[in-house]
Amino acid sequence: MVSGFLRQVSSLAVLVLAVAGCSTQTQMHPPVTAPPPAPVTQAAPAPQPVPPPDPIATLIAASQEHFDVGQRELSVGHLESARAEFDRAIDVLVESPYGARYDARLREHFDRLVDRVSAYEVTALAEGDGFTEKRSEPASIDALLEESIFAGPAPSSKTQQIVASDLQSTVHDIAIPLNARVLAYIELFQGRLRDWFAAGLQRGSRYLPMIQDVFRAEGLPLDLAYVPLVESAFNPNAVSRAKAKGVWQFMAGTAVENGLKRDWYVDERSDPEKATRAAAAYLQALVRAFQGDWHLALASYNGGPGLVQRAVKRSGMDDFWQLAARPKYLPRETREYVPMILAAIVIARNPVQYGFELVPDPPLEYAKVKVPQPIDLRRIAEWSGTTVSEIQGLNPELRRWTTPVRYPDYEIKVPKDAAAGLEARLSELTPVDAASLKWYTVKRGDTLATIAKKLRVNRSDLADANYLSARALVTPGQNLVIPMDPALLLAGRPERPVPAAEAHVATPEEKSSQTSVPTAEPADKVKLTYEVKRGDTLFSVAALYKTTVASLKAWNRLTGDLLMPGSRLTVFASPNQRPQRP
Repeated sequence: MVSGFLRQVSSLAVLVLAVAGCSTQTQMHPPVTAPPPAPVTQAAPAPQPVPPPDPIATLIAASQEHFDVGQRELSVGHLESARAEFDRAIDVLVESPYGARYDARLREHFDRLVDRVSAYEVTALAEGDGFTEKRSEPASIDALLEESIFAGPAPSSKTQQIVASDLQSTVHDIAIPLNARVLAYIELFQGRLRDWFAAGLQRGSRYLPMIQDVFRAEGLPLDLAYVPLVESAFNPNAVSRAKAKGVWQFMAGTAVENGLKRDWYVDERSDPEKATRAAAAYLQALVRAFQGDWHLALASYNGGPGLVQRAVKRSGMDDFWQLAARPKYLPRETREYVPMILAAIVIARNPVQYGFELVPDPPLEYAKVKVPQPIDLRRIAEWSGTTVSEIQGLNPELRRWTTPVRYPDYEIKVPKDAAAGLEARLSELTPVDAASLKWYTVKRGDTLATIAKKLRVNRSDLADANYLSARALVTPGQNLVIPMDPALLLAGRPERPVPAAEAHVATPEEKSSQTSVPTAEPADKVKLTYEVKRGDTLFSVAALYKTTVASLKAWNRLTGDLLMPGSRLTVFASPNQRPQRP
């Protein structure tokens, strides 16, 4: 029984083993694939050595950067800062290990730089050397008086109604008649001359508070504050064809009679405040001469009191409108002037009603600083932290680019917040900081005529600049201001072309062979030594040797402008050149 059971177990085991074997033989295996070949990596190329920076190009760039800064400073009138930057642009080259003429590019850049700096220096002096008169502008009165309104259409009824209503509601302190001439000018200012009138109103808004204060204090009609609207459109630099000048258009003689100064340096006709006080005095004198008649007084302001008094005497009429109706008594300009003024007053007192939108400018605010000696306005601007144009705008009475000579108590106007800084700077003033004036010491036998001929200046200008008559005698040792415009040759010289890149980097052997810094001497000139004499300046020495101030400073490593008598200067000049003193 047992054996039979064992046989069954054995058979079963055999069967199980057989089945297991079959199972093993029928199992599927995935094909074995070889791994892909590793990518072949190429070795990175060895880094190329970075070429060293070109020292010549770097040097030129540094020099150019200083020059560019100098240009920007000069454009706003900061002469001192501009000069410092121009000097530094040259010093960068001269003080370098290569000198200024080692490389072809350096030579070209240096020569071109000296030319440009000299041109700027000469041009700046020519524009602001204390001698070039400030530019003026045409006065509006000339153009207005050329306008003929009598051939035009009669004023419209609408204009008449508007003006009539305005005159009823607005109190004027000068009589405004509602007649065709006044109405015609009101229409003219609203129409063809609208832009001009609006610009004059806008410009006048900054001066009107001051003018009204002066007139109020003097007991004058405030309507008269608008007279400059017609005379000059409130332009302090306006000059008429008859040579009247300033906001109030004073003739020179009338200005002096009413207390205004006028000389080669200053013309107070262009000072709005001083001219307003003079105008107040003059208007009071005119109205007294015509027994309180403001229409005749205004006619006199235009044509002169003598002309109007003669017209009154010849005609037997003392009413302006009656005189104006008869052309033989008054010239056309005077006949039109009075209605023109009255029309301007009507509109200016109520501009919105006549279609003028006006946002007044703030009144001028400034502080006055006493200047003890003549100072270049560009230095005043720089020390005040502002621009030359602003200084000139605050001081339109200055005819030149300098405060006046022989005005020890002259007060210059500057922005309020700049006064303290300017006063501190003036307290440290040195002769070098004074105005860029040129002086001549009179020698035995000199006269104004011979000096003017020798220095090639106008004799009248020479006399005026020194407060002398043209026939005045001069004495040896006397110092004269010379009103000489600098030669403009350099300023007009075309710039040298920018040099082509000629790369040359100095080798160590070349550097080691340089025992000193080369100077910027021109190749075709010889080295000379000049002993500085009393009264010499860089400008005068440069003129003697027909060179430039910038070149002198480069040759002698000068950083300032002061020359000491007895010191020696290196100068490069043509071999056959002999300096000729004037």
